[in-house]
Amino acid sequence: MSQPRQLLPLMQRVAPPVTFEIQSGLFSTIQQDTIHAIFTPLHYEPGYSYPLVVWLHGSGCDERQLLRIMPLISMRNYVAVAPRGGAIASPAEKVAYGWSHDEQEIQQAEQRIFDSIETTFRRFNINQHRIFLAGFDTGGTMALRIAMNHPYKFAGVLSLGGCLPTGGAPLSRLPEARQVSIFLASGRRSTVYGEKQVCDDLRLLHTAGMSITLRLYPCGHELSPQMLSDVDRWIIEQITASEA
Repeated sequence: MSQPRQLLPLMQRVAPPVTFEIQSGLFSTIQQDTIHAIFTPLHYEPGYSYPLVVWLHGSGCDERQLLRIMPLISMRNYVAVAPRGGAIASPAEKVAYGWSHDEQEIQQAEQRIFDSIETTFRRFNINQHRIFLAGFDTGGTMALRIAMNHPYKFAGVLSLGGCLPTGGAPLSRLPEARQVSIFLASGRRSTVYGEKQVCDDLRLLHTAGMSITLRLYPCGHELSPQMLSDVDRWIIEQITASEA
């Protein structure tokens, strides 16, 4: 089994100076070892150190989901990047992507995520203490797993419609993981991540001593405009609290 490439700790990196013109308010797709989409905020200022949102798309989608969510989160506040997940089985026999949780897929997900972060560090002025990992559906579950496995790399983690991961000891680094703030959200009418499972996950996280914000919305298993607006509000609250 191949092992993920060793990466320099993000907390030790200094963003390189931006020496080229960046067109703001645009999305672009990068195809390197890791395929990912990047969002450049409106009126990008190279002298400002931006927070970074790393988005993990839902099952059956791909990195282009970033095009839908960023206008509803914020067009100005963040640089954002979305790596493509691994290929998954599709009932329509079409190519589909998502996030599986066997050992090899977890390692590959970590590689995709950290490769995409490295790309943003090369292109933008990113605040290395303000990297937020977020996702929808299985992307939210993977975001929780990766953030708890690498608690010093992320300022917070957001799971929208994605349950707490099981298997593979997701709380094995619990003392360190307690420093990571969690935003957990779901639709009240969701048949994928229903209220009972949400409450069970909330109870477990509280018992584990995690810092968690829970929001339930009047929708099904979907990304509602209010949910995405609250993502922006919650991230800003974490940034403001860290500056106090």
